[in-house]
Amino acid sequence: MYKLVAIDLDGTMLNSYGIVTDKTKQVIKECIDKGTEIIIASGRPIDSIKTIAKEIGSNKYFIAGNGALIYDIQKDEVIYEKYMNKQKILEIINICEQNSISYNVYTDKTILAKALKYNVLYYHKENLKKEENKKTHINIVENMYEYISNMDEEKFLKVTVCDESKTIFNSIIRKLRQIDNIEVLDVLHMSRKVIRQGTEDIPIEYYYTEISLKNVDKWDAIEFLMKKMNITKNEVIAIGDNINDKKMLENAGIGIAIEGSTPVVIEISDFVTKTNNEDGVAFALEKYCL
Repeated sequence: MYKLVAIDLDGTMLNSYGIVTDKTKQVIKECIDKGTEIIIASGRPIDSIKTIAKEIGSNKYFIAGNGALIYDIQKDEVIYEKYMNKQKILEIINICEQNSISYNVYTDKTILAKALKYNVLYYHKENLKKEENKKTHINIVENMYEYISNMDEEKFLKVTVCDESKTIFNSIIRKLRQIDNIEVLDVLHMSRKVIRQGTEDIPIEYYYTEISLKNVDKWDAIEFLMKKMNITKNEVIAIGDNINDKKMLENAGIGIAIEGSTPVVIEISDFVTKTNNEDGVAFALEKYCL
């Protein structure tokens, strides 16, 4: 029996509209009732994940910031953390500003952005459907360098960098990789999301990368939980779609990729389930847990 299932959110559990379908919720509930722990493992900050964890009935733990922290839902506290320091964040901001490229800074609870673009626009549209206490906190900041310089010590999870031009994007990645002690993810394909504007579907497409402290990974956080829960990796399933899911898919007892995942993730997975718009998570859980 599989005792722990770690599931990514965007592009995996959530469909293109940012929704967990009733079908997926029902299958997750059946797995939990049978004794399998279902946890979210996402790049999002705490408050953005809390809402979805409650929605699916996951009430023990979740992983945020791509493995930068583990949150104990019942104790309402962080039990594992690997944050970036302020100087490292400012170094990244400097390069982004000098090259006029879009970026966002994620703290444990808030997303700091200069404008509602790309992934932040998507989260903003999600917020319009949520109650006030369930929204992802987004703070629009005009002068990011100055704002962060003047902040009291904050808990920085990661920085995301986005652009529609692959040439510009690749150029900034090369410069960011010159900074020491950080991890710049090799995201190989465009992010494609959809927002609803009235009766019209509007696609949001962009290249992006995520920058975190070196040696921060979802799998490292899962290993911490495995020790806490006294289970082995053969009792773990991981489900994801992107490069930040690669290590957990490689190391879990069963690594499951969503159809349409970045190619390297497909290559290393044990099973490829249906797309996130076809209840791929539910399909995989029915196959392996029910």
